[in-house]
Order: sequence, then structure tokens, then C-alpha cells
Amino acid sequence: MSGDPATIAFYEANAPRYTLSFGQAPSRHLDPFLDRLEPGARVLELGCGGGRDAARILERGFDCDATDGTPAMVRKANERFEVGARLMLFGELDAIEAYDAVWAHASLLHLPRVDMPGVLSAILRALLPGGWHFANFKLGDGEGRDLLGRLHNFPSDEWLQDAYRAAGFAIEERQIYAGEAADGTQRDWLSLTLRRPC
Repeated sequence: MSGDPATIAFYEANAPRYTLSFGQAPSRHLDPFLDRLEPGARVLELGCGGGRDAARILERGFDCDATDGTPAMVRKANERFEVGARLMLFGELDAIEAYDAVWAHASLLHLPRVDMPGVLSAILRALLPGGWHFANFKLGDGEGRDLLGRLHNFPSDEWLQDAYRAAGFAIEERQIYAGEAADGTQRDWLSLTLRRPC
């Protein structure tokens, strides 16, 4: 089902803190991504967390289907931002050509590597031809857990590009940047802006 029990349990226990600690500002990558979309585009968010990005997507006039795999995070997103979030694990995505874009900020990094091909293929199928996808990952040299016990796939840049290309995506833009994780660890991140070919 593409949901690591320990990672889900962590977010279930810490949802109130996560909802408040990151404030209400959306991801810095979000607006540039949304600028690529047509007005009123339908956006699937995978891993909406506290709902701040979903709220921004809706504020900008897009149709947002916000999802998360942790019940407590879904509740908090709806309590705080009223975004209509629903419970869905990555592996439960079964939509066919239903979305103009799929937004996955700091979420697919929790996906076990063994599940990556199936989930990336599901994301591609969920997109309309020409549809856009954003995801970002903490880079590393192999799957493992952070200091908080959360599972991370910690891919290399090359591994991740290969995985997306194998699923059928075209990589439109990539950026490596320094970032700090919630456990305080400094690590390079990779953001990818991708497209389903027309």
C-alpha cells in the first residue's frame, strides 16, 4: 500500500506540531509550478500534510484534490484550512487521466524504493497528456531512516532521474539545493518538474 507504518505513526502522533510549526506559508516551489498551469486546472496533491499548499492552490483558483496517508494530518488540514483533504496512500492512486497536475512536495521521499516504479506509473496514468508533476526528495545513497525514525528513500540524482524516465516522464527542470530536514540534518535536496508526454 506504499505506507510505512512507523512513518505514518510518527505523523499521526505529531500532526498538531507539524500543522503549526511550519506556519501558513506555502512551499517556495509552489507558485512557479502553478504558473505553468492553465486557469482552473485540476491538481492532485499527494501528501498534503497540514494543508498549507492545498490552501494556496485553491486561493489561486485551481481545483485541488488534497490527499494524505495519515488520518491526523487529513483532519488538521481540514480544520486549519478547510481544503477538503481526504485519506489516500500513494499506492491507492488509481485515477486515469483525471488531473492536469500532480503536486508532491516533500512526500514521495517517504515512498519505499521497491514501490517507486508502481507509484510513478500511477501518477503518470493519473495525468492528462501534457500534464505536469512536481516532486522533491532528500538526496542520499540508499534507503534508510532519519533521526526521527521516518523512512526515506534517499535516492541519488541519477537514480531518481532514471526512475522517472522509466515510468514515462519527461524531465523539464531539475534543481539541487541545500536544505535542512525536520530532524535538523543538513542534506542536499533535488526538485524535479516533469511532464507526461502528449
